[in-house]
Amino acid sequence: MTPPIVDLATLRDALRDFAAARAWQPFHTPKNLAMAMIVEAAELVEHFQWATPEESLRPSPEKLAAIRDEVADTLIYLVELADALDIDLVAAARDKIVKNALKYPAPER
Repeated sequence: MTPPIVDLATLRDALRDFAAARAWQPFHTPKNLAMAMIVEAAELVEHFQWATPEESLRPSPEKLAAIRDEVADTLIYLVELADALDIDLVAAARDKIVKNALKYPAPER
């Protein structure tokens, strides 16, 4: 029985198992994964093309379900890309937040 996917580590492991069961590892190079992620991100953007900012905040239930799928596809490829390059996504995000705080300090109140 596979463990429930509750964090990035178990998601990564589930994706490894999924790809291994289909012998996809030879195709999961950083180049291919980055390209696939961008394709999925473009499919995500399509759902917002020509929408007003207000419309983008209130998609229909059907559109929200489609957006959810594209967000998941993009996340899946991002996790697989990070795994292929041995990048800890949480650590990378934490470090980037620190860099951004230095680059863009909050205004004093």
